[in-house]
Amino acid sequence: MTLLLAGDTGGTKTILRLVEVSPDFEFKTIYEERYPSQDFPDLVPMVEQFIAEAGKSTAQEVTPEKACFAIAGPVTNNTAKLTNLAWFLDGERLQEDLGIARVLLINDFAAVGYGILGLTKEDVFTLQAGKPNPDAPIGIIGAGTGLGQGFLVKQGDTHQVFASEGGHSDFAPRNELEFQLLKYLMDKHDIQRVSVERVVSGLGIAAIYQFLRDRRSRVADRKMQRESPDIAQMIRSWEEQAGQTEKSIDPGAVIGTAALEKRDRISEQTMQIFIEAYGAEAGNLALKLLPYGGLYVAGGIAPKILSLLQEGSFLLNFTQKGRMRSILTEIPVHIILNSQVGLIGAAISAARL
Repeated sequence: MTLLLAGDTGGTKTILRLVEVSPDFEFKTIYEERYPSQDFPDLVPMVEQFIAEAGKSTAQEVTPEKACFAIAGPVTNNTAKLTNLAWFLDGERLQEDLGIARVLLINDFAAVGYGILGLTKEDVFTLQAGKPNPDAPIGIIGAGTGLGQGFLVKQGDTHQVFASEGGHSDFAPRNELEFQLLKYLMDKHDIQRVSVERVVSGLGIAAIYQFLRDRRSRVADRKMQRESPDIAQMIRSWEEQAGQTEKSIDPGAVIGTAALEKRDRISEQTMQIFIEAYGAEAGNLALKLLPYGGLYVAGGIAPKILSLLQEGSFLLNFTQKGRMRSILTEIPVHIILNSQVGLIGAAISAARL
């Protein structure tokens, strides 16, 4: 048995997991803990504390042979600077300071890609069965804080994961309301183009809500729904926190919950636009990759709004590609339900070292 250390490292929290892997690649979690990232000046003291606590819990000496950390930020030559935390990590320095023979740093969305290989049937919900081909590419798209995109290509008996910056491609409006949204975002931010991430993400949900709210104030139409007072107050409180590092309100969660509970019409319309744009962008990615191995929808938003995704507009906009519709109906589409898919991917990456 080989002892591995896997980590999912972000600006807010870091999850560390100690894993045993057998020669036939079976994984067993030995110990796991979650830490507030900002409580530590660097990853090294956090890992040292984790190893000490794991040793006490398991009543044995804990010496990982290999480690992989999924990083919320770009990774270059096994080094990384976290996007929302003043840490600079270097794999070689971590090897030396922690006494671990091999330490690998990978982007957190690349970790999601590897994690797909370790998911069970219970970890996914199939939105469209399609006609799967195990030898074809696998696509990944995930809306959360931003919009991640990537893909896997089969190489022999395994897969190679490739990240991309597809979330920063242009937002392509497809109807009059989306054209108005595009113009609103360009004017609001004084920019010449709008990335799809500005619409299909947690902050995108907030932006769509603001667009609908502000549009209502400009259009004299009594049929347009008013804001619910409680939702309006929470969104305004969030807006007042602009520029603050720590915010007490997650607008995407507020709006999504209100839509799920059908207690705010603007929130419901917001999520409808969001889901339509999400499905359309997932379809764009699918056209470029033809991922008959499956298109996996990752990120923290999808599992929370699963019932809305099942209502049909996501798949309708996913497949609404003119003459290419018949192709897209054959691509399997899965929603990842396991929030620790990145940690699973980090463990798989460590095992491959």
